[in-house]
Amino acid sequence: MKMRKLIILLFFVMASFAASAQNILAYINTANEFFDKLDAGKFEDAQAYFDDSVKDKLSPETLDKIWQQITAKLGKLESVNGAQNKVQGEYQIVILNCKFTADEQPFQFVFNKNNKLVGFNILPKASSDNYKVPVYADPNIYVEKLITIQSGKFNLPAMITLPRDSMNCPVVVLVHGSGPADMDETIGAHKPFKDIALGLASQGIASVRYVKRTALYANDFSGAYTTNEEVIEDAKNVIAFAKSLPQVDSQKVYLFGHSLGGMLAPKIALNENLKGVILAAAPARKFQDISIEQNNYFFNMAKDTTKAGKIALTDAIASLNKTKTITDKNIAQDSIVLGLPASYWADLNTYDQLATAKKLNSRIFVIQGGNDFQVTDKDFNLWLTTLKGKKGFDSKLYPMLNHLFAFVSEKGTTAQYAKQGSVDQPLIDDLSAWILQK
Repeated sequence: MKMRKLIILLFFVMASFAASAQNILAYINTANEFFDKLDAGKFEDAQAYFDDSVKDKLSPETLDKIWQQITAKLGKLESVNGAQNKVQGEYQIVILNCKFTADEQPFQFVFNKNNKLVGFNILPKASSDNYKVPVYADPNIYVEKLITIQSGKFNLPAMITLPRDSMNCPVVVLVHGSGPADMDETIGAHKPFKDIALGLASQGIASVRYVKRTALYANDFSGAYTTNEEVIEDAKNVIAFAKSLPQVDSQKVYLFGHSLGGMLAPKIALNENLKGVILAAAPARKFQDISIEQNNYFFNMAKDTTKAGKIALTDAIASLNKTKTITDKNIAQDSIVLGLPASYWADLNTYDQLATAKKLNSRIFVIQGGNDFQVTDKDFNLWLTTLKGKKGFDSKLYPMLNHLFAFVSEKGTTAQYAKQGSVDQPLIDDLSAWILQK
C-alpha cells in the first residue's frame, strides 16, 4: 500500500474530459495563479479554477483546509522553482516544483481542454539515486521475457522471469500495493518486485509481474469502482496465466501480495487452488485505521504545535472515520469521498481479511518489516493471533526492514525511498526456502 500522507484530502479522482494540446505556458501560468490564490487566502477565487464537474466537491472551505494541511507540513510558500508539463492521454499535466520555508515539494495539476483543473495532488520527490540490480541476482541463471497478458478487455504488459532450463519449477505471482504501479512496483530508487523476481529466479523459482491496471487505464476509474476492478480481477487472470506456463508446475503456484495486495491476497486466493500465499506488509486492520495511524505518525514527526495543524489532523481523522459508515445503500456509489468513490469505501467496509485468510487451504507466510511506518507490527501481531495453529502457517518479522523490505536504520519518512536500496537478501533467502520446502 503506498502511504496516504497527512494531506489525504488532496487526492481527487480525475473527471473524464477530452483535452487537446493548447499553449503549454497557459497551463503552467494557470497552475501558478491557482497557488497564488491559495497562498493569498482567496479560496473562492481558487475554486473558480476547477471544472464544474469537480467544483462542488471542492468548496472554498475544503480548499482552506487543504491549504492549512499543506502549510502545516511544509511551511509558508516562498517560490516556484521550476515547472514542467506532459500529456497523459486526454489530459495536460503540469508539475510545479514549489519551495516552502520547511521543505520543497512537487505538485501535479491536471487540466482539461478548457484549461480548467480536474485534479491536483502531491508527487513523490524525485529520487536522488538510481536503481541498481541487487548483488544476489545472477543473470547467468535466469531469463526474462516481456509479454502481454489479457485480463478481460485490458492488455497488461508483464514480465516472466524464469530460471534457465527450468522445468516444473514453482511460480510466484506478484500483486502490488495501492495506487498506480509499474510491473517492478517502482517507488523512488527502489524496485522491490524486480528484486524479488530476480532473487527468486536465481534460486530456481519463476515469477510473473505485471503493470497495474490503474497505471494504464486511468479513464476507466472515473466512476464507481472497487478493489475488484483495481486489483482482484487482474490478479486472478494473471494467476490463470501463470498456471498455463509450460515451464512451471501448475500445482506449485504462489501468490505474493504486498501492502494492499497483501490485504486482498486472501480474497484473491479463494478458490484458486494455490500452493501458498505470502502476505507481505499486509494490513490486518481496516484501511481507514491504517491511514489514521499514518496521519498521526507524520503529524508527530513534523512536531507541529500550531492550532491550524492540529485542526487539520482532527479533520482528516474525522473524515476517515466517517468513511467507515459508507455502505452500498446510504450514498451514491460514484460520489467521491477523500479521493475515492463511495463504492470503494463500501466494498472495503465489508471485507474481513483475517476471517478470509482462515478459510484458505493454502500455506500462508506472513512477513513484516520492523521499521515499516506504513503498515506496522500491530498488523503483523493480528495476523499471528488469528492464524496461530493453522496448518501451513509461518511468519517472520525483520526488525530493520522498511515497507519495501530494504534495510534502514530507523522508521523515518518517505525520504528513504529516494535513496538506493534493494530487498534484503535474507528475506529473499527465506522466501526461496519457504517456497521450495517439501
